[in-house]
Amino acid sequence: MEVNTASNYSEAVFTGLYSANISTMYAVISTGGKQYRVEQGQRLLVERLGEINSDVELKPVMLVDGDSVLATPESLGGSKVTARIISDAKGPKIKAFTYKNKSNQRRRWGHRQKLAEIEITGIKKG
Repeated sequence: MEVNTASNYSEAVFTGLYSANISTMYAVISTGGKQYRVEQGQRLLVERLGEINSDVELKPVMLVDGDSVLATPESLGGSKVTARIISDAKGPKIKAFTYKNKSNQRRRWGHRQKLAEIEITGIKKG
């Protein structure tokens, strides 16, 4: 049995004690004001995009394919990430209460974000 002498995980991966499951191609997409690192076949929850079972195209912010990294708008010209909307979901309920002291002014409000579960069907390099 081999004993792990590495002080942290990244050192262990570098020295070959662990095999890292790193995909050779991934993209960083921006949707709903947030950025997500995605690979082909991955499922994730994003803010609602459209109807169920419809395909959507997402513009990548960065694309990594092995050793090449595309991050400028000129190099990402024809790149795109395609996804299929699998289902709808709802985020957690947020409850809040505001009031002003000594004036009997109170307001209770809440919010629940509508989300969509998407599956990344393809990453195309431009």
